[in-house]
Amino acid sequence: MDLTLLRINLFFLFLLFASIGFSQQLVADLPENNGMSQVRLSKIDCVFTNYVHSNKLPGSVILIARNGKIVYHKSFGRSDIENNIPMTNDKIFRIASQTKALVSVGIMILQEEGKLLLSDSLATYIPEFKNAKVAEKVKDKEFQIVEPKRAIKIRDLLTHTAGIGYGYGPAASEWKKADLQGWYFAHKSEPILESVRQMANLPMDAHPGEAFVYGYSLDILGALIEVVSGQSLELFLKERILDPLGMGDTHFYLPKEKVSRLSVVYSQSNTKLIRSKEIGEEESQGHYVNGPRISFSGGAGLLSTSSDYAIFLQMLLNKGIYNGIRILSRKSVELMTADHLNGDHYKNVRFPWGWGTGFGLGFSITNDLGDSGTLGSVGEYGWGGAYHSNYFVNPEENLLVVYFTQVIPVTLNDHQKLKNLVYQAIID
Repeated sequence: MDLTLLRINLFFLFLLFASIGFSQQLVADLPENNGMSQVRLSKIDCVFTNYVHSNKLPGSVILIARNGKIVYHKSFGRSDIENNIPMTNDKIFRIASQTKALVSVGIMILQEEGKLLLSDSLATYIPEFKNAKVAEKVKDKEFQIVEPKRAIKIRDLLTHTAGIGYGYGPAASEWKKADLQGWYFAHKSEPILESVRQMANLPMDAHPGEAFVYGYSLDILGALIEVVSGQSLELFLKERILDPLGMGDTHFYLPKEKVSRLSVVYSQSNTKLIRSKEIGEEESQGHYVNGPRISFSGGAGLLSTSSDYAIFLQMLLNKGIYNGIRILSRKSVELMTADHLNGDHYKNVRFPWGWGTGFGLGFSITNDLGDSGTLGSVGEYGWGGAYHSNYFVNPEENLLVVYFTQVIPVTLNDHQKLKNLVYQAIID
């Protein structure tokens, strides 16, 4: 064989193996093999051990992966303080709004199959929204009901610009009467689609496309997935995302054999952590264990482990593929991780929580590093959950971080400190 031809063949063989390796399973590796310092990462240990000792956190699990390798995976404190059960890396957490990213991926899957378009009207699939109304504030607690300026599009729901909050807007009294306030659905004995149909009859907080209003958008999209796919949201996510990726510990409601692994929720009160109780439940593990198991909340319903969620994030970081299984196309991931605000489509709509930040299709996006004033990169994306969990993904650094804990409510600076501690450990 000609030497030049041999070199060309070897080059393409290298590219083939590199692409295969890039989608392999997450495995542990030394930080130094992936441009990070083990010594510098150990600073995380000190900070999060101190959070536990000072009764600011009951416990937590932190997973860091770079270049598709797990360089840090440690647990701190206890998952159950009263029973002195230590936190371990395999504990299961209520991830609340981190569910939203999986449902966003579900919508993109349906678009790739030609079953919907992001530009489609919501009312095409859930007709009750043809009669949607908007509550405009007049003064104090008074409001007037008006027609929306345009229909809600699927894209509006993905970007939280549909105008639908969590029931605390100008017409909060009407949402309260309908028993539709807050993000919690695990106690409900009706399918999510029925709850969403009730929402369609309640006044929205803003006109579609005119404001970032965080709320039931992904719960509505979860119901839309059920309509379009003909499956429950639980089964759709299991068949299209969870099972293909091997996310075997991610559920809407826990199987009985896994109940002992569910981390307890606490509330922070002064210098104490108090065992929390879910809505109407005496047992603090709540309806995720003993509930009716009927409502599948696309906005806040999933339970997961740090390892499972890291797999999901690695799939996105790999542009839609993991361990040889393609979930999404590269182009769909690129659209999801682009900033959809601050442009001509959503004029004058800005992301309200954080400088230098926009919003994509499922998570916030860093678009100006100097304006953000924090360590990171342009294009970094992430989100968190009501129980104080958090994640971020940095494509430029080929990095992902999963941080799980279970405290609500809580006021801490741990999210930003963790980000600083991760980035200061990069040495390449």
